[in-house]
Amino acid sequence: MIFRGLILTLMLLLGGCASSSMVKAPNQQLAAVPADKAQVVFLRSSLFGAAISAPMFDVTQSEPAFIGILDNSSKLMVEVPAGKNTFMVVSEAADFLEADLVAGKRYYAVVTPRMGAWKARFSIWPVRADGNAEFKKADPKVQKIISNTVLMQNSPKSEAWFEKNKTDIKSKQAEYWPVWQQKAPGELLERTLLPTDGE
Repeated sequence: MIFRGLILTLMLLLGGCASSSMVKAPNQQLAAVPADKAQVVFLRSSLFGAAISAPMFDVTQSEPAFIGILDNSSKLMVEVPAGKNTFMVVSEAADFLEADLVAGKRYYAVVTPRMGAWKARFSIWPVRADGNAEFKKADPKVQKIISNTVLMQNSPKSEAWFEKNKTDIKSKQAEYWPVWQQKAPGELLERTLLPTDGE
């Protein structure tokens, strides 16, 4: 019985190992930030849960807008209007990052895995300009993640994946957004990109 459970778990984990169908961006330099928009760069680098992909979305307008699939040792970049924005990562569950962004500034966020019932779940953490946060811009480990991750972009295959899975994505958003809103104010603040975090 235990052996069968281990086999099932392995199969589920391998199911998350499939290629995300993202492609390496031809220009690995981050684009200059437009004066009228903010730029957010999502980073991922962790040995735990490395085989599981992390699909990322902009849910500011409620309807999920596909940013891309964040694999281990990669990064994604999105440009959005300044002001209040909300982002989501989906796996076994959904988790969120809120952001209050300034036009012309670049922001970073780190996506980290955590153990779920069957496979890794993910959380999104702001990279702070300063303070005692887990991820700080001046931390050499964060700088290493920024410099060593590969910038990826969508392809027709990743866009097709999004269209195929849109119903499930929206279902997870509807289920987990109320859970997010029940967090204490201090906990929400820890998971929010602040205007001062931009560079």
